Amino acid sequence: MKKESKNFAFHKIKIDDIKLILKKRPIGSHKRTFGHALMISGSKGMMGACVLSSEAILRSGAGLLTIYTPKAGELIVQTSIPEAMVIVDSNENHIQNFPNLSKYSAIGVGPGIGTASETKNAIADFIDHVSIPTVFDADALNIISQNKELLQHIPQESVFTPHEREFERLVGNFDNINDRTTLQKNLSTQYKINVLVKGPQTCMTNSTGDIFINSTGNPGMATGGSGDVLTGIITGLVARGLSPFNAMIAGAYLHGLSGDIAKESLGEESMTAQDLIDNLGQSFLKIA
Repeated sequence: MKKESKNFAFHKIKIDDIKLILKKRPIGSHKRTFGHALMISGSKGMMGACVLSSEAILRSGAGLLTIYTPKAGELIVQTSIPEAMVIVDSNENHIQNFPNLSKYSAIGVGPGIGTASETKNAIADFIDHVSIPTVFDADALNIISQNKELLQHIPQESVFTPHEREFERLVGNFDNINDRTTLQKNLSTQYKINVLVKGPQTCMTNSTGDIFINSTGNPGMATGGSGDVLTGIITGLVARGLSPFNAMIAGAYLHGLSGDIAKESLGEESMTAQDLIDNLGQSFLKIA
């Protein structure tokens, strides 16, 4: 049901919406039935973001995962996520290239990549070459905000997942929630992308400017790495075959629901991003 805020109509996402989106895995499925995701992430000192986002992709049901990361992260990733394949950049500490993109059904980029000059160039080159909707987060968005011409080349129906400060870097200053929502709608419609601004009652807009508000989650999720998990969930759902828009709203709901389940046993104070991943399975079971 649509509801009215002071100036905007919006749809609040409920469990019945997600049940319509998520389908049971067919009997006779194999790993390629559920896609091949690519996660471009990590830099020296920020490999945790790579691990969290990548684990979340697999926990969201993607069939295959390849991680592209700098040399400094190879051992970390190979030992932390044995299910994933790894391609290593030629640079020791940060990403300065990107792999052949042709075989992937979903791509996430940004968690922990940093903003080194070579990484900025790599992201610009990546945007020029990528042809499928992509999930952009964290430093990928910060790099775009420093070179807004790149927005013209983002594949339509891509998903942006900024927190409020990253969003402000993309669109400029705003004074209140209504101004922010107007800017979010404008960003979505101008570039035909899906935008998710993280925070209490996460706000999402699609490429036609419709507004959706998430109904799950709690303050315990306000912890480092939580956003990386969300990026992974959305990327994993796209790999499985969901549209980027459906992956965005289902990903936000599952992410928050995992936090709500974790809260039942841990409370809000002791929750970590890993707890969100650990409870994703229970989230899917609640929706089934």
